[in-house]
Amino acid sequence: MVEAAVILVAGIGSRLRPITDTRPKALAPVGDETILGRAVRLLLDFGISRLVLATGYREDAVRAALAGLSAEVSFCPNPRYDTTQNSVSLALCREALAGSAFFKLDGDVVFDPELLTRIAAPSAELSAGVDSSRKLDAEAMKVVVEGTSIRRFGKSVPLSESHGESIGIERISASASTKLFDALDERIAAGVTNLYYEDVYSEMISRGELDAAAADVSGLRWTEVDTFEDLEAARRMFTLPSA
Repeated sequence: MVEAAVILVAGIGSRLRPITDTRPKALAPVGDETILGRAVRLLLDFGISRLVLATGYREDAVRAALAGLSAEVSFCPNPRYDTTQNSVSLALCREALAGSAFFKLDGDVVFDPELLTRIAAPSAELSAGVDSSRKLDAEAMKVVVEGTSIRRFGKSVPLSESHGESIGIERISASASTKLFDALDERIAAGVTNLYYEDVYSEMISRGELDAAAADVSGLRWTEVDTFEDLEAARRMFTLPSA
């Protein structure tokens, strides 16, 4: 049973200025909700009772947006959000999450609720939402898959070897949670702060420390929002009555 979720909302989102002059891009509006507001609503509908926000840029705006929420909410700030990668932001959530099963969401992903059901289903220690139907480019976070097992994550994965794109939403089991935070802390203690959390997943998989499965989300609606073009695409995709 997954009762907790962490949402990574530390980044500036500079490509969405001036929207992000006073708020992180997770608070950009899509229809009558923000990206974050929609994600929180869907998580609560799924049964999540504990939310952890990995914050950085304009944490005050995130706190204000979630004020009065009925769920338990924790904030884990990364004071070096502008000079470190998201593995550091995730690592700083250890006290709030270690030993618990949880969803991990990038704060700029807009998605269908069915995604959570599919990602929660596999029994592997790590279950990652993977879309094999989209055309990939060099910047996509790609995965190498054998059967249903993920063997590697990485932007550097050759397109010819990639099974699809990791969408930025995973479920980590309670048994893997502490191991993951140990691995994150080990890399940071060594002075390595430029890794994506997926890079750490990959390192753990290669050492046999993590069992990872691809949860197929092909055909479901989702999009990552980095640019104004992405934001317009999200608004077109999720302002229909079925959204």
